[in-house]
Amino acid sequence: MPKLSELAKTVRSKNAGVDKITFDVIFTDRAVYDRVKKARVLTRESIAKLYRIPTERISDFVEFDPANAIKFTIYRVSPSGSPGDPDIFGSQQYAPLLEIEVP
Repeated sequence: MPKLSELAKTVRSKNAGVDKITFDVIFTDRAVYDRVKKARVLTRESIAKLYRIPTERISDFVEFDPANAIKFTIYRVSPSGSPGDPDIFGSQQYAPLLEIEVP
């Protein structure tokens, strides 16, 4: 089974203000995007399980057909730049998505 990292053009994360991190998974091919959507490997529930967070920490989850993209945003535990924050820019949080297998 191919991994999400093999199918998506872009998998990234970044700050969405000081209290959220947003994630983008973007595909160049509509058929591949539709395949990932149909497989339901990226849902609120699967993201919560993958990141070991309650679904309530996911503020937004969108399958954005015009851009062949799946986007979601999670609330941070503490604001960006707080003492002990391991990723001020939120740019290293996408890594667990890369290994998701897509049937």
